[in-house]
Amino acid sequence: MTSPALLLMLGAAGVPLLRGLPRRVLMLLLPVAGLVMLWLLPEGPGATLALFGLELTPVRIDALSRLFATGFLVAALLTTIYALHLKDPLQQTVILVYAGTAVGGTLAGDLVTLFVFWELAGLSSAFLIWAGRTERSYRAGMRYLVAQLISGLLMLAGIALRVQAGEGIEFGHLGLNGPSDALILLAVGIKCAFPVLHAWLTDTYPEATVVGAVALSVFTTKLAIYTLARGFPGTELLVWVGAAMTVFPIFYAVIENDLRRVLAYSLINQLGFMVTGIGIGGSLGINGASAHAFAHIVYKALLFMSMGAVLHRTGTVKGSELGGLYKSMPQTAALCIVGAASISAFPLFSGFPVKALTMEAVSQEHRTVIWLMLLFATAGVFHHAGIKIPYFAFFAHDRGHRVAEAPLNMRAAMVLAALICVGIGVAPNLLYELLPHPVDYVPYTTPHVINQLQLLLLASMAFTLLVRTGLYPPEVRSVNLDADALYRRALPSAWHALSRAVLRLTRTVGRPLRHRATGLWDTAVRSSANGRIMAPWSTHSMVWWAVLLIGGVLLLALL
Repeated sequence: MTSPALLLMLGAAGVPLLRGLPRRVLMLLLPVAGLVMLWLLPEGPGATLALFGLELTPVRIDALSRLFATGFLVAALLTTIYALHLKDPLQQTVILVYAGTAVGGTLAGDLVTLFVFWELAGLSSAFLIWAGRTERSYRAGMRYLVAQLISGLLMLAGIALRVQAGEGIEFGHLGLNGPSDALILLAVGIKCAFPVLHAWLTDTYPEATVVGAVALSVFTTKLAIYTLARGFPGTELLVWVGAAMTVFPIFYAVIENDLRRVLAYSLINQLGFMVTGIGIGGSLGINGASAHAFAHIVYKALLFMSMGAVLHRTGTVKGSELGGLYKSMPQTAALCIVGAASISAFPLFSGFPVKALTMEAVSQEHRTVIWLMLLFATAGVFHHAGIKIPYFAFFAHDRGHRVAEAPLNMRAAMVLAALICVGIGVAPNLLYELLPHPVDYVPYTTPHVINQLQLLLLASMAFTLLVRTGLYPPEVRSVNLDADALYRRALPSAWHALSRAVLRLTRTVGRPLRHRATGLWDTAVRSSANGRIMAPWSTHSMVWWAVLLIGGVLLLALL
């Protein structure tokens, strides 16, 4: 079988070679051709090939893989349309390569193929952060790359242990039965933004380019969700991890001033619903997670597109610097509201019928505490993404921005995304028919609709009351401390303090015994105290050497 992933990745090589209309036509044709190819492929595993004595299955088609690959290709088309105005072929090329890696990972029938696309996704997507061409984006891109490489190394180690134990490399149900499975789950947990492991996402997504943030919101985390759905359905640990993911980002999102970072936190919140559904398992849980992932790909992209359009025209997405934009960007404001209604699970929008599946799965398992956590999270996401994003960007205190509407191609991409959101909300069976298991659930019942509207009404009243009384956290310039403070501040500070203590100790105690070797140590400690370790090697150099060393050891283990 020929993979749509290769079509996107190889076709992307022609993008920088063309200009003007031919380049745009190629960019649009590639995801469309990928969709056609995907749906023409027959179900089942494709041709196999041998590598190092292992049998690889690069392409395997079933309902689950086809659903996720379809979502990725639709997102690739939307993002490509959104990027047509760019004169930067790097971003346009990387978007297609990045989308191809996500599709390739989704269609992988073995763990080695999955690992290859897993790593390529991390490497290619980093360029969408570096494309900002600022010091902040460079540093954020390096931190992002480190997180992606650590995830890849953990996955490779887990695969190597499975091969050593004779468990094979088939990418199917893995479960949590030993160290190899735990390593793979931890690798997926990093890319899925599990609690404490999530900080790379909120740290780096807001530093990406206008178009790059849209692409980043789609592919990496949903590839991780697919991997969980394929390898770890019914894992009890995921129920609690997912529930925690739905709750904790709410508190950060409410106090965050950067609206793209608010969307990054709400992304984690939505991933939590999917992880919980996968943990519940069964046909309803997996269907809920899969449907939610598909809908989320579109409405989260729409929200990032709308904030990207605001950033493109005003130069900022700080809530403290925006407001009144509905006067000059009314179309963008209306499309943003469609995305906000979808993520908030308003009836007739895509979030309503997909989130209901997961809630029903939790209810049928009689998991009362988990159900209440998800209910709180549903109200919370309406609070910070459904209301805060459009309110502070377009309707709050007028800051005097008078700008043009978003470029035509940006609005076209947002319109298409909005139509998909409304289409799924109005006719959910169109999506239900694509799910891995038959669906016997009707979301539009009178009690369900009334209960959801009551929840949304109470949440909106609470928001209004807090704003009118001045109790709502004000939009001010600030830096919110998250888990990344551990590796960006606490660990370097502790290392420097230890270095200075060792330096004082060697000066006080070791002076009579110091010879040339001790002098070399003193020089190294001084360098460390000044922020360097021995020679002034850069972070990315050390990462690459670590990757090469550990990768070589694991490759020998495979042999």
